[in-house]
Amino acid sequence: MTDNSYTNWISMSDKALAEQIGAFIKHHRLVQNKTQESLAQAAGISRSTLSLLERGETVTLATLIQVLRVLDLLSIMDVFEIPKTISPLAMAKIEKEKRQRARGANKTDSNLSNW
Repeated sequence: MTDNSYTNWISMSDKALAEQIGAFIKHHRLVQNKTQESLAQAAGISRSTLSLLERGETVTLATLIQVLRVLDLLSIMDVFEIPKTISPLAMAKIEKEKRQRARGANKTDSNLSNW
């Protein structure tokens, strides 16, 4: 059940989701060979707050962001990026304003240059 493609996030309780986030933080802390104390100090939080986070207890969003920053995991924030989209009406307006044909040199301008 470690494969995220099979995880049914919708059916999980809030507590289970918080525990999953805590397990994610703990896993990456251990992979980076950091103690709770050193990570907490670098993130500017107490060790007990980090322990709460890793156990899936309630912590602030700011605390989570600080820990992600220290673990160099802010790249997971990409999933929250809102893609820029253009409405069909705006796209039609842009297409309408595009040139449809090339225009040759203006004949009156060329006649004036002969004078």
